[in-house]
Amino acid sequence: MTDFNHKHEKVLSGLSFLQDAASRSSQLTNGMVNILTSFEERLARLEKTILPVYHETKNLQQKQENIDKTLASLDHVIGYYSVSKEVEPVIKESPSSQGLGIFLQSLGRLQEAMHFFEKNNPQSVELENVMSLFETGKDNIISEFKEHLAKHSHIVPPMAVLEALATDEEEINVNHFSADIKDNLMQIAEWLITHNEDDFMNVYARFRANTVQKTLLGLRDHLRSSSVGSVSHQGVSPIAPMSGTSTLLAKSGVKSSYDTPSRKTSKKLQQMLERKANQMLLKASQTLESSTGLALGSRRSAADIIKEDAVEEQEIESFFTEFTALLRLLQSELRLMLGIIPLPHQKAVLSIILRDALEMICHDAESLSARARRSVSRLEFGPVLLLFPALRHLVCLKGDCDKLLEGCDSSVRTRFYGMVNNLHTTCGKALEDFAESVRSESAAPLPKDGTVYEMTSNVVLFLGQLTDLSDTVGPLLAQDQSYSNALVHTQPWPKPQRNRALLGLYIKKVLVQLNLTLVTKSDAYSDSSLRYIFRLNNSHYLLGALQRSGLLDLLKVVEPECESIYREMINEQKRLYSQSWNKVLAPIWNSEDVPASVLLSGRLREKDKALIKEKFSTLNKEFEELSREQRGYSVPDVELRESLKRDNKEYILPKYQAFYDKYSNAQFSKHSEKYIKYSPAQISSVIDTFFDVAA
Repeated sequence: MTDFNHKHEKVLSGLSFLQDAASRSSQLTNGMVNILTSFEERLARLEKTILPVYHETKNLQQKQENIDKTLASLDHVIGYYSVSKEVEPVIKESPSSQGLGIFLQSLGRLQEAMHFFEKNNPQSVELENVMSLFETGKDNIISEFKEHLAKHSHIVPPMAVLEALATDEEEINVNHFSADIKDNLMQIAEWLITHNEDDFMNVYARFRANTVQKTLLGLRDHLRSSSVGSVSHQGVSPIAPMSGTSTLLAKSGVKSSYDTPSRKTSKKLQQMLERKANQMLLKASQTLESSTGLALGSRRSAADIIKEDAVEEQEIESFFTEFTALLRLLQSELRLMLGIIPLPHQKAVLSIILRDALEMICHDAESLSARARRSVSRLEFGPVLLLFPALRHLVCLKGDCDKLLEGCDSSVRTRFYGMVNNLHTTCGKALEDFAESVRSESAAPLPKDGTVYEMTSNVVLFLGQLTDLSDTVGPLLAQDQSYSNALVHTQPWPKPQRNRALLGLYIKKVLVQLNLTLVTKSDAYSDSSLRYIFRLNNSHYLLGALQRSGLLDLLKVVEPECESIYREMINEQKRLYSQSWNKVLAPIWNSEDVPASVLLSGRLREKDKALIKEKFSTLNKEFEELSREQRGYSVPDVELRESLKRDNKEYILPKYQAFYDKYSNAQFSKHSEKYIKYSPAQISSVIDTFFDVAA
């Protein structure tokens, strides 16, 4: 019981403690609530006092900002009204006087003012003033562009062009524009493009076109003046391919890196044709005068007519140089316009720059082609030979030209390729006309002495000029299907060898025609011996000339046995020529003869004596006639001439020796020396005089 009471008191004591603590906590809570309530009331009173002040301050700040913005806008607007006055001194002066940068900046200010007035006050006088000043500035900047082009577009001196060509540079590096000028042009061009003013590109093209054309004209005048006195009007002299530029460079004192030796001329061909034309014109004039009774007055010789159409070597050389110079100048122009002309418009501008200069070159080429064609119509083929190197030059540069002309105006490309095709056509037709002229040749008279026919040497001269031009002549011949078909049936040909094969076919065709013509012409000789001498002279000359000129190597490409064919032909003609001795040997070969037993007995009958006399008389007569004729024959080649004499001796002397030994000691006449005129040694000596009209 005591423990229970003790625990009960302890619990009551704890409860009393908790009650006291709860009472204190309640008091504290009430105190805190009172404090917070008081703080809230104070804050409410503060808010009522401060918030109106805050709002007022904010409104004042906003008003201040609006005032500042308004003032700034007013200053900006007022600035537009004063732009004209501020920039007018700059705009009305040349851009270079104040500096291009300041000038462009002033134009920018005018443009801003113009946009402002157009938007806000389109009827204002200020807009008119700004627009007028802007147009003045634009005109001035265009004038500045033109002035820069006019002042700094220098004509390239001829020697600078020639030196550039001599070093095979792809461009003629002449600094037309300094770095500052180039930068100004680029800035002006950029400004004009931005403002949709693209006519400056036409201005640029016209200035540069004029410069390029004047550069070419200066080069042409220089080339012509350097050739005065050094090249006389000699007719035609074909030149080595690609040698034209180097020859002119040499005349100008500039060493070329691709000098090549000149080839022999066709002066003989030219002179022959001039003589023939003169004779024909003189004969026609005389016939007309005699039939009409009218005097024609002073005659204009055919040589004068021919000279008007002559194509001279220096003309071709000038054409080489001018065309190459144009190509290099245009490549320089492409580099020069970088940064000035937008890339999409560069080829259009280049077309304008190129047009007049190309027209000048094309006119020269057409003139050369026309004169060559007129010469060919007169069967004068020397001038057209000069066109082959010209054509080769164009073909060699075709890759550069194709790249340059890509994207250019179609009329420019058509003009250039038309020029090349014109030369192609002229040269191709000339080749066939020459072959046809060989086949139908009938004007030149046969040489009375059987020497080499003039046409034979002319053919060799013509063909000889083609030996180094297989890469040019081959494609021309390939256009004729007959040549291509002839190669198809032989073997596959790589391109370089194919061109040589095509040229070999052409040479073969011409030589076949020549041989047929020589045979046909030689039939006009009444003397069969002279006929075979004529054929022999020409065949022997042809073989030697083909070997010396390199034509035989080309011919062997398509006719490997051609040399042996010519040698067989020569041997056959020698055999036929040897038949000229048949009349001399007829008395020796006569079946009617004096028996050997009668000759040995020394008892010749009158019949035998008469027979021996007749043999010697006939032999002497025929031999003397043959000797007289053969001294009048001409065999210009020493080797052939001596071989014919040797063959004659080997053919006749053994037979005559036997005849002489048989009858020379026979007592057939008291005056045997009257009949036995020639000993074998004398026969040999007479044969040594053959083919010598002075003997």
